[in-house]
Amino acid sequence: MSNMSELNVWTGNVQKEWVDYNGHMNDAAYAKVFSLSLDALMEHIGLDEAGRAELAYTIFTLEAHLKYVSEVHESQTLHVAIKLLDADAKRMHLWFEMKEGEGNTVATSEQMVMGMDESIGRPAPFPTTVHEKISKLPLLEKEEWPEGANQPMGIRRKK
Repeated sequence: MSNMSELNVWTGNVQKEWVDYNGHMNDAAYAKVFSLSLDALMEHIGLDEAGRAELAYTIFTLEAHLKYVSEVHESQTLHVAIKLLDADAKRMHLWFEMKEGEGNTVATSEQMVMGMDESIGRPAPFPTTVHEKISKLPLLEKEEWPEGANQPMGIRRKK
């Protein structure tokens, strides 16, 4: 696996329709940006529209954990980078980090995704060409994982 630290996959601006009654980006819009970022990763590994059709293969999100770090406002520029936490024959454990134009983290999304053979409608190992591209993604060793990765959600109680 590659040792570069992250793969920048998406850049865009906060759209007017993403801003809610509080004057900042709505929670669903953060999820939309992370979904667009997963689509961009799929294109990067050969699962763009043509690749999905040719291979009869796609990726489904099994689980996503979104953390909102700070507010963003209309027209602000956002960048999303991905780090691979783990992978096997048909799954990827991904860490997405959304940053605003000055490089400050505004949200993170940890996702477990699985490859699906569309010809049978079931999970299946990544096609060889896709697997080869996944193997070149920036993979973090467990001790390098971001502090918030693989953490359960819960109310923290004072002792």
